[in-house]
Parts: sequence; structure tokens; C-alpha cells
Amino acid sequence: MLQIPDLIKKKRDGGELSADEIKTFIEAVTTKKIQDCQTGAMLMAIWQKGMVTTETKALTREMMSSGEVMSWPKEWAGQVVDKHSTGGVGDKVSLVLTPALAACGCKVPMISGRGLAHTGGTLDKLESIPGFNIHQSKEQIREILDSVGCCIAGQTEMLVPADRVLYGLRDATSTVDSLPLITASIMSKKGAESLSALVLDVKFGQAALYKDLKSAKELAQSMVDAGIGLGMCTCAVLSQMDGVIGRCVGNSLEVIESLETLKGEGREDLMELVTTLGGVLLKNTGLASDLSEGRKKISDVVTNGKALSKFQAMMEAQGVAKDIARALCSPETDYYGILGKSGKQEELKAPKEGWVLGVDGMVVAEVLHKLGAGRSKVGEDIKHRVGAELLVLLGQKVKKGDTWLRLHYEDPAPSPDQIQQLKDALALGADEPQHKYTLVKELLPPM
Repeated sequence: MLQIPDLIKKKRDGGELSADEIKTFIEAVTTKKIQDCQTGAMLMAIWQKGMVTTETKALTREMMSSGEVMSWPKEWAGQVVDKHSTGGVGDKVSLVLTPALAACGCKVPMISGRGLAHTGGTLDKLESIPGFNIHQSKEQIREILDSVGCCIAGQTEMLVPADRVLYGLRDATSTVDSLPLITASIMSKKGAESLSALVLDVKFGQAALYKDLKSAKELAQSMVDAGIGLGMCTCAVLSQMDGVIGRCVGNSLEVIESLETLKGEGREDLMELVTTLGGVLLKNTGLASDLSEGRKKISDVVTNGKALSKFQAMMEAQGVAKDIARALCSPETDYYGILGKSGKQEELKAPKEGWVLGVDGMVVAEVLHKLGAGRSKVGEDIKHRVGAELLVLLGQKVKKGDTWLRLHYEDPAPSPDQIQQLKDALALGADEPQHKYTLVKELLPPM
């Protein structure tokens, strides 16, 4: 058996690590029998030399096995599903999709994360709801799945502990963007959920980690291969991430938009993602004969209120007082009275007449991040009420002076430069766009 320095040297020199060698490395990380400098050196060697598919699968499997792996009742066989997104601007898909899947008969044990840098986190959004508890043990998750069908919680201390160590050191060693390390980090956590089926929303574009379809597709294929290697039916949806998904960015504002969507008032682009991702899972669990039927089933439970009822039940099961949950899900809701509202708002006006060609989502996200809606490092506090409302649609014609964005802020106030950045994020054209804008570009594998 090679020692840790030998394993580092082997990978540094371009060698292929065996399954046993990868197991040795991950066991040393988990039991803290390895120095941080050695772990960092291995991460850099993997970043530089990459990994072949068999190595990535072995790394994913060993990371998954470094802690507890969830188990479910036999009668749930084929029903346990989840989705993962590689991060977006205004990406509140999970808040709509999770209860919709439960309303269709699935069990959804969504282990989610917090926002970092320009991307928002599902847990941060939910914590803007008074009383919502994202800290659930595996026993509590199982109870909530049994009674409600869906639960959105944070990673437990015993779930994939190796990833917690590696994730922190990846940031410190500038190895965050390593394809095998990204794959193993994401898929080990999903594997520990013991899923029947998983769908991945892999984004590309100016507001995504990967800017072009080709590199996003490479990541998608790597994760699909790893998921299949763990015994999960895994598919990926490649989606465009240039602008804002839906109309709101910012934690409490995205909760409001999610609730409005669950009441049948969702924007077309958001519902395109929700129905496509949900449709893939329903097909792959046999709850729909094809993608088209799956999409319709998801759409139906959103429009008929069944998904909203599941969201209300999930809130109550995760600590939200019944009167608050009921009020949020009622037809006439004073959202700000329950969730609070930022102290100040500012409206931006269209500088001229024209057709809306796009809004730079990365600019919007980065400005909001600096105003406190996001965090730069793990553990930082965020301001749940800071955000922005997009008041125009792509392809819409606006007149000079029309309000196109409403900014919600506290302290600090936006600087003149930040306001100018937001103004410049709006792209207007003289001619009406001829092509319908869609987010979903490709399915992997095709369906």
C-alpha cells in the first residue's frame, strides 16, 4: 500500500489512482490522519492532471461512503428523487419543484446548500420564512417524507464528512473549478440520499460557472456518469443562464415569487425549468409515460393548488407556525407583513423606448451581493430582505421612463457606480426580437 506522499507524487506525475488508493486518501481525510498541506497538494495534483472516469467514480463513491448513507422503507422503492442545480441568478426552482414532485407521489429528501459568491442558496431563501428550520436529522427527514413527501434541509454533520474538509480546502487552494472535484462533491451528497432518480440542472452562460455549452456539457456528462455509477438513474438538463430566472433576486423576494408561482402566477421561464426538470424525474420513476406527460403532471399540480398544499405542510413540518404557513399560502397574502421588507427601495427607469433584449443577471447578482444579499465566505451573515424585482419581460416593449427594476436595500445604500452598473445591465433594441427565448437547450441523455 502506497503512503500518502507516494499517492500525491503518483497523481502529480500523471498517474491513474486505483480504487484502493483513492479509498486510502479519503479515509485519511475523514479520520484526519493527513495534514492539510498534503490534502491541498493532492487537490492541486487532481486539478492539474485531472481524473479519468473510473477515478472520478471511485472518488465519488468513497466520499459518499465517508459518512452515513440514508435508507428508506422498501415501499418507497423507485419513488425517492431529487434535483441539483449548478447555481443561478434568481434560481428558486427547488421551492416550486420539490412540493410539486411530492404532490405527484414522489419522496423528495432535498439536501441543499447556502449561497456563495453571486449565486443564491435554497437554504438562505427558506430561512427568510420565520421559524423555518433547515436543521433536520436523518430520522426527522424520514418522518417528514412519510407525512408530507418532501423536505428541504441542510447537510448533516455525518453526511459526506470528507466533502466538508475538501470543500473548505478547495477554496483555499484555488482548485474549486476542477471537473472531477466538482463532480465528486455534488454527486457524493446526492448518492448519500439513496435516490432512485436524480436530475441535474447544469447551467451555462454569462451568469453561470461555465460560460459555454461545450464545457457545461462536459460537467453534465461527468456527473451523469458518476450518478449512474452509484446506481441512480441520472439525467441532466442544460439550461441558459444569462439573465434572471423569473422576476425576483434576493432571498425573501424569491420566496414571495415562489409562493405566487405555486398559486398559479409563475413566469413562463421559471415554469419551463420546473416542468422540464420535474417531467424528467416523473418519466424516470415510471410515474409518467414520457417527458410530455411528466411536464403536464407537474404543471397541473402547480395550477390546481396541490403543490401549494404540500409546501404549506412542509413549512409546518419544519417548524413554521401554522398561522404563518396558512397565511403565506392563502389567496390574499400580506407577504411583507410576514417576511418583512427592506427599509428602502429605488426604481430604475428605462432610458429610452425600445424592446427588452436582455438583462445581465451577473451584474444584478454582483451588485446585490455587495449590498448584503449574498456572502463571500462560508458562515457570513446575509440580509434576507435585500434584492431586486425585474418588472419587464424579455421581448416586451418599454417606453422611456417606464420602471424596469425595483431595488430593495438597507445599509449600505447602493453607490452611484452600482446604480450605473444596474442601469447598464438592461439591453434595449429598436426591433422586436424574432425568436422566443427559452432556457432549456439540451437534455443529456436525450429523451
